[in-house]
Amino acid sequence: MTTTETRNELGTTVAKDLRTVMQGKIAIGGEASYEGAPVKALDYDFNLSKLERVMSGAGKVAALGHELERRGLKRTIVVTGKTLGGSALLEKVTGAAGARCVAVFKGARQHVPRSSVHELQALIERENADSLIGFGGGSPIDTCKVASHPFLEKREIIQIAIPTALSAAEYTYGGGVTDEKTLVKSVVSDPRLQPRTVINDPELTLETPEWLWVATGMRALDHAIETIYAKRHHSLSDALGAKAISLLVEHLKPSIETSTAEQLAHRGECQFAAWFSIFGSMNTRFGISHLLGHQIGPRWNIAHGITSCITLPHAMRFMAGIAPERFGPIAEGFGIPFDRANPKASALACADRTAQFIASFDVPHSLKDVGVSRNEIQQIVPAVLHEVKERAVVDKPITEAEVVALLEASY
Repeated sequence: MTTTETRNELGTTVAKDLRTVMQGKIAIGGEASYEGAPVKALDYDFNLSKLERVMSGAGKVAALGHELERRGLKRTIVVTGKTLGGSALLEKVTGAAGARCVAVFKGARQHVPRSSVHELQALIERENADSLIGFGGGSPIDTCKVASHPFLEKREIIQIAIPTALSAAEYTYGGGVTDEKTLVKSVVSDPRLQPRTVINDPELTLETPEWLWVATGMRALDHAIETIYAKRHHSLSDALGAKAISLLVEHLKPSIETSTAEQLAHRGECQFAAWFSIFGSMNTRFGISHLLGHQIGPRWNIAHGITSCITLPHAMRFMAGIAPERFGPIAEGFGIPFDRANPKASALACADRTAQFIASFDVPHSLKDVGVSRNEIQQIVPAVLHEVKERAVVDKPITEAEVVALLEASY
């Protein structure tokens, strides 16, 4: 029997000869052979979220009123931060919502301090709101989730997300909240907290500061990479993660360097990358880069996109020593070879390529760049170790010395 091959949209070699596949002679990416390697039977439950609709395209925010009407929602609160709260863009959202918008909450803040959550909860009760519209980056979207959580005992508050950055919080049902006394971030999670509709309108991203757009793009890159090498990784999230990486490599730079319709097109592709980067993450979970960022961010008031710029390459090098064989889809996304006979070298090459990609943008690359004092970095080690143990996202126990080494490398 003759073997023929084609390539799918991700560039992966697909064998047409079933016998060849069964003999294990075709590897992902066509880089190497699995001949003679045993194949393990799958035993994996993949849970889909309550996300029902993703609307993408310039001007899509105009459909917000119809979406509220379609869902029978009559009392909605738009949740945003101070900057967008003073922008003309807010009027596009409230105008599209029409009379169904009963209030605007402009108190969402970075890292979601618990006091802002309490303020929004009080407004929900006063207005008897049935829905929230998170407008902005991850902070207002997570504020909606955390504020909605206590109401679940009696009723669900439906959420719609209109993101203006690439952090992809709108695609998960977990929300981070920071204790303002300890500066430790924790997570609230429930499938019912998932926004039901996401409206990706690239026109609404044009006023997002360039540094924030790039940094959240790196956050999406962090999502994609850490879902791929996660110990609970899944073929679906591997494929989408690889696609997210390739989209960011192709479109993130031109999304800040072009203008008019071309820029909108690139930004729309970046929004797809953000979605793909995090698809399935509530199944796979994230890794050590995210866990470091969870504590670095609130402790020194550093945006999570920036924490990804700082920690991701070092986390990848750490994981290259633990699970290098999982880096194949990452290499695919970057368009570089992956040698399955020597996966660690290839995994380290992926880490180097990630560092080079981050360095090609004007964003901080180290804890020193963002003003963290070296003698303070050990303060977050206990919180990181606690979260590593609680979430069990790394294949082996991580020691205090290893966490310190990662933080030192990030400095």
